Amino acid sequence: MEILLSNSSDKPIYEQITSQIKAMIMKGTLKSGDSLPSMRKLAKDLHVSVITAQRAYEDLQRDGFIDTVAGKGTFVAAQNKDFIREENLRNIETLLKKAAELARENDISIQQMTELLKIFYGEES
Repeated sequence: MEILLSNSSDKPIYEQITSQIKAMIMKGTLKSGDSLPSMRKLAKDLHVSVITAQRAYEDLQRDGFIDTVAGKGTFVAAQNKDFIREENLRNIETLLKKAAELARENDISIQQMTELLKIFYGEES
């Protein structure tokens, strides 16, 4: 499991860890039942504090991405397709909102945005 951290990112370190593990789960790189490193091992491997690793794991567990079993370890939770689809839809909404705000700031019409989206989506008109 490769996680890349950036000190120059706007995101806190624990959020960078969380978002990268979520992405690996959503893409299928990490599958249901896969074992994750312990918080201490993750912290050591990434050269971060155990508290940072703990915060990332707590967020992932709260969001239903991982399960921790006392004495056994931390594992990727069983995911259903609806949950993954909903999480992806939420990410799409966030990105589209940012794109719409940028378009409005630059006087780009909704028609131009629609055409761009069709091109990117592969349904060029």
